[in-house]
Amino acid sequence: MDVDGPLNPYAAKPHRRPEGYGTHRLLTPRWEASERRRLAEWGLPGRPVKPLRVWLNPDHGPALAALPYDLVWATTWEEEANTFVAPVLGLPVLPFVPWPSPRPEPGGGVFWKTPEIVAWAKGRAFAWVDDEITDADRAWVKAHHDGPALLHRIDPRRGLTGDDFAVLADWAAGLA
Repeated sequence: MDVDGPLNPYAAKPHRRPEGYGTHRLLTPRWEASERRRLAEWGLPGRPVKPLRVWLNPDHGPALAALPYDLVWATTWEEEANTFVAPVLGLPVLPFVPWPSPRPEPGGGVFWKTPEIVAWAKGRAFAWVDDEITDADRAWVKAHHDGPALLHRIDPRRGLTGDDFAVLADWAAGLA
């Protein structure tokens, strides 16, 4: 599960927060370090770092927990999703896919996360929910993953909807 896009509809207009979402101002250590580097590069090393504006819907936690999946964070938030996002959603601490540094560039329009998620799955069936999934990722997974896989793209202006939860539940039911 990705955070930004599916759980945090960051691309929605600031004055059009989707219904059911609350605004949270989060200053994660990773975000703060990144912003301090950026401010230093701009010659503004003493300027305060603004927290991230994150929209989260507390109904998503129970809805995700009700799905017949072993939930895993597949987000650049990595372990920070457990500290900052999971409590708002009422989720337990979840495993997370650790991303390599530097990030790989698979080429051919394939998202850099795709090979890492396939490696994490180790041939098991998996559903990946992200706002950056394309047909190139679907083709790559089909060519490099032996098990069933659902790559479900979320509109980052809306975040997860009831229809998305239905797709995830129906896909899992089809595996049985």
